[in-house]
Amino acid sequence: MTWLDIGSINDIPERGARIVKTKVGCVAVFRTAENEVFATADRCPHKGGPLSEGIVHDRKVTCPLHNWVFSLETGEAQGADEGQIDTYAARVVDGRILLDVSQLSNRVAA
Repeated sequence: MTWLDIGSINDIPERGARIVKTKVGCVAVFRTAENEVFATADRCPHKGGPLSEGIVHDRKVTCPLHNWVFSLETGEAQGADEGQIDTYAARVVDGRILLDVSQLSNRVAA
């Protein structure tokens, strides 16, 4: 894994998200109420909604366009919804968010 420091955990509000722009598209980095950090693709597979603008609850995010819910851990749609979003390894070390960019370099731009 190749870890990139993308900022302080305090740069993301609790139950919020920020965007990291990459060569292969935007990655949404989420912070839960328990200060856990998750990184996923920013686009909902249903209608392309910006997941970074969605509602973070537990370890899930709800798309702001049509209320589809995705697991931040696995990327799988929850409930009756079908679909999946890409997830990326992220962790917090000494208050800094680290994102595994080796996963991003293996993707193809859409």
